[in-house]
Amino acid sequence: MRALIQRVSEANVAIGGVEKSRIGEGLLILLGVESADSEADGEWLARKISQLRLFEDAEGKMNRSLLETGGDAIVVSQFTLHARTKKGTRPSFDKAARPEQAIPLYEGFVAALGKEIGKPVGTGEFGAMMAVSLVNDGPVTLMIDSQNRE
Repeated sequence: MRALIQRVSEANVAIGGVEKSRIGEGLLILLGVESADSEADGEWLARKISQLRLFEDAEGKMNRSLLETGGDAIVVSQFTLHARTKKGTRPSFDKAARPEQAIPLYEGFVAALGKEIGKPVGTGEFGAMMAVSLVNDGPVTLMIDSQNRE
């Protein structure tokens, strides 16, 4: 799984002009599932993200996690994180998992993250055309790939 994580002061997801999820301070997570992923990848990634020290402490250093701040999270499915652009100008998405595999893994990640942070996690809608709005705080943006454990 690949997660593009953005520290936000606020974020929301709308589908067809109707707001589905909204958060204040926390993390917006764009999640791409690839065919090599398993439930264990989602559990590892949820633990890692919940404990990442991305929020400032009293001295202004990134030293506090989502768990410590009590912040919120939104997870949006994003198969395009697995785009390959080595050949030509049209991206290939052949590494991205098909919906029958990706949906349960996406939902499992959302549930695991909610369990880790002790609160419900906002979502988009898998496969829907979504409008994602955010105010990136910092800006702080990280990419984590469970296949590389980076």
